[in-house]
Amino acid sequence: MPDKIAQIGRQAALAAGAVMRQNYHQPHEITMKGAIDPVTETDFQCQEIIIGMIRQAFPDHGFLAEERAGEGGLEPPPRAVPGISHPGLAWESDPLRPACRWIIDPLDGTVNFTHGYPAFCVSIACEADGVLEYGVIYDPLRDELFEARRGAGASLNGTPIRVSETAHMSRALIATGFPYDIRARVPETLARLGRLLGMVQGLRRGGSAALDLAYVACGRLDGFYEENLKPWDTAAGLLIVTEAGGKITTFDGDDYDIYSANIVASNGVLHRELLHCLGPLEK
Repeated sequence: MPDKIAQIGRQAALAAGAVMRQNYHQPHEITMKGAIDPVTETDFQCQEIIIGMIRQAFPDHGFLAEERAGEGGLEPPPRAVPGISHPGLAWESDPLRPACRWIIDPLDGTVNFTHGYPAFCVSIACEADGVLEYGVIYDPLRDELFEARRGAGASLNGTPIRVSETAHMSRALIATGFPYDIRARVPETLARLGRLLGMVQGLRRGGSAALDLAYVACGRLDGFYEENLKPWDTAAGLLIVTEAGGKITTFDGDDYDIYSANIVASNGVLHRELLHCLGPLEK
């Protein structure tokens, strides 16, 4: 089963990437999910291809996909808040819940894609009983396929990859991203940027969280942080980074899961210093 999961996941990522390349320079049908959150016909087309290929191979598997979150009735479990009832938490113990679930971002970096900016990808992960087993991120313009299987390491186009060995923030290249609700977060976002700009060698904002995580995994970036990401943004990257020897937590240093409110990924060596930069802000 693990070999087949990797085979189908890889094939689905490559097929979706081919559609992105074909549509990249064509006019796009753009609709807005939010003030600055677009979706195109290519997002939907790629998602249909991915789900169709996976469903043909694994008809009993479930899906969590960006453009149809909870496809097949599998909504993500909400986080518990003391004193508030969360009937949806029954999802975790639902005996009818499929053992395997695919978490899909059919086109991560849609804003870039619509502007013709060459930084976007497809991100696909598969979890079994809540544990990530396989992840793939494919950049169709550079033909770069990042993959990982739990316990088997990470690779780029079949060649093993590892995180960087950068040991000082003054030599670090760090990436970040801005959430779609950035207009409500400008002061704290600028405060964190200000802290980092005074310490690092360089700071980048590429516009695709999945690619940023892949770049941490292969050593092109030494760290990455962002707020308010969704499970499909980080699921594949989480496995790829950790299998490449990196570390991922929340801003508070707690264990990260795909429903966490924020993420910090690094080569591990710089993690403590990066967390210090992202710690509580002065009011």
